[in-house]
Amino acid sequence: MSDMDHRPGVREAYLVKRHLKLEALDAARADAIAQEIDHLVGVDRVDLDKASGRLDIAYDASHLDLEQLEEIVRRHGSDLDHGWWTHFKEGWYRFADRNLKENARHEPWSHHRIMPRR
Repeated sequence: MSDMDHRPGVREAYLVKRHLKLEALDAARADAIAQEIDHLVGVDRVDLDKASGRLDIAYDASHLDLEQLEEIVRRHGSDLDHGWWTHFKEGWYRFADRNLKENARHEPWSHHRIMPRR
């Protein structure tokens, strides 16, 4: 796949897929959450199963992170599940998102560069 196989603003190198369980979710909240997330720059795909409360999302981690998604979920009256597995995944997702975002901004350095003239 290449960057052309994704929505505009999504780079293949920074694409992540997240699977989160939500609680206190009804049909109206689910639709509002999915629509708002789907309009964000960097989102490639959003699926929200209302019956199981599972949010599946693919996004460019150089543009978005888990905190932004959680904020949207909470704004619509829902929250991430408070089980140990969701809590464990949430910690890993935060770490990976932060690492990818920092790598996207990092400018490679090499000691083989030609020094600027004075």
